[in-house]
Amino acid sequence: MTLNSSDTLARLAAVIESRKVANGGDPEKSYVARLLHKGPDAFLKKIGEEATETVMAAKDVDHGGDASKLVYEVADLWFHSMIALSHYGLTPADVVNELARREGLSGLEEKALRKAQAREATGE
Repeated sequence: MTLNSSDTLARLAAVIESRKVANGGDPEKSYVARLLHKGPDAFLKKIGEEATETVMAAKDVDHGGDASKLVYEVADLWFHSMIALSHYGLTPADVVNELARREGLSGLEEKALRKAQAREATGE
């Protein structure tokens, strides 16, 4: 069975969206609703924590640790990032589209393009 990651992300995004208080989410019964209700500081703090845990899990793998722990931590990081996306009116599809836009660009080319665009925006 092949999993369609876009479908999985879209379904999860829909669940997160449904947990917003404005959509009937109850902060007393839902972790996502609670984070969204508390506001950006709450879920942004979680993103920072999960990013740190991801780095630590990767370092553990470098030293013979279980790679599945890295997958677990990245899943937590993505999940909390999806909460932020939802809060700001964005979706995983927006991120996938950005990755598709970058496909075929070297990282150095993409970085140079962003710098050139920033210079144009400031009139330098």
